Amino acid sequence: MQTSQSIIQNCKTWQRERSNSQADVTSTVSSLLNKIQQEGDTAVKEFSQSFDGFAPEWIELKAPEDYGLEPELLQAIKDAGSRIERFAQFQKDKLIDSTYIDDCGEFGFRYQPIERIGAYIPGGRFPLISTALMTLIPAKLAGCSERIACSPSAHPAILAAASFAGATAFLKLGGAQAIGALAYGYESMEPVQMVVGPGNQYVNTAKQLLSQQIKIDVAAGPSELLILADESINQEWIIADMAAQAEHDPQAQSLLVSDSLELLNSVKDSLESDLELNSLLENQQIILLKADDNSDMVEFSNQYAPEHLLLADERIEQSFLSNFGSLFVGENSAVAYGDYCSGPNHTLPTMGTADRSSGLSVLSFLKVQSIQTVNDKGRQKLSAIGEKIAEAEQLVWHQRSMAVRSQ
Repeated sequence: MQTSQSIIQNCKTWQRERSNSQADVTSTVSSLLNKIQQEGDTAVKEFSQSFDGFAPEWIELKAPEDYGLEPELLQAIKDAGSRIERFAQFQKDKLIDSTYIDDCGEFGFRYQPIERIGAYIPGGRFPLISTALMTLIPAKLAGCSERIACSPSAHPAILAAASFAGATAFLKLGGAQAIGALAYGYESMEPVQMVVGPGNQYVNTAKQLLSQQIKIDVAAGPSELLILADESINQEWIIADMAAQAEHDPQAQSLLVSDSLELLNSVKDSLESDLELNSLLENQQIILLKADDNSDMVEFSNQYAPEHLLLADERIEQSFLSNFGSLFVGENSAVAYGDYCSGPNHTLPTMGTADRSSGLSVLSFLKVQSIQTVNDKGRQKLSAIGEKIAEAEQLVWHQRSMAVRSQ
């Protein structure tokens, strides 16, 4: 049995375990994708029948009200979707095409939507309603003209959510073969240019292998939560938050970091008194880490770069925290709100990639295109600059293309 001291670890020495990529999964998925590329629809149908026991099926979407959902669930889907849409619209409104004029001409940029995207919605025992809302709504707000929802599940709640979120088509198809079908095209569907949405290791591997051909969202690893807290926090709430994170995946992990040994010991005692919660502690899905002070807490957070960061320590200012997927400020801000209905997207970078990556947003579905219009004065002024650089780089025709305009 672990001692109290071994359960509460030092944040300066603790490190995230890196998941080992499985070569056999990569090899299997690579072979599957190659076959789909070569044999097309026949291979997609064969894999679907073999792995999932059904043939792919296009399902015509109806109005959300036509799926016979309980009124309370239907209203919850609409309410959550409306909040997600409001936040996405807020993001879109900040993305304004812009130009400036100087003596050489007019220069600027514009945002242009990706035309065709695929949103993968995993199957399972329960319908992942939130995935449909979080992936399709930003694409709709961005202006993507084709938004293909793809899932091995045709649960009425998923269909209703996909309909409300603005899917233009729904393909019942799952697994790595679904990613292949989206990337290479299937029946009358043209290949998409982007695939978003979570999945198992086969789905994620397929997305990674195809990332040179299509844009993907974030490289999904096990879900994670970091809580920075002092002794004033509501312990029942944060224990529930940490346990909620464990529901995502057996590898999901919640970290509580504090400079209060009293808090950490109290939380430990509460966890150990409950059979289910104690198993999460023993399996290291819940980790308790001791910091020397709040500066240590900030340093650990910025180094760890969590997917979800719950800040429940008033000594720490938001501006001190630089690396996270989404920040939840104050103990009222349950991460579960972000999973479902607060508005910001729940598709976030994991495994420390939040130090260089962003979560899914309207911007993810847009291309930023630069535009330049050079005037008569500009062609002479820019030629004088550019010719010297082209000469130094010994690119003769670059130099000449400018020189002929400098007369």
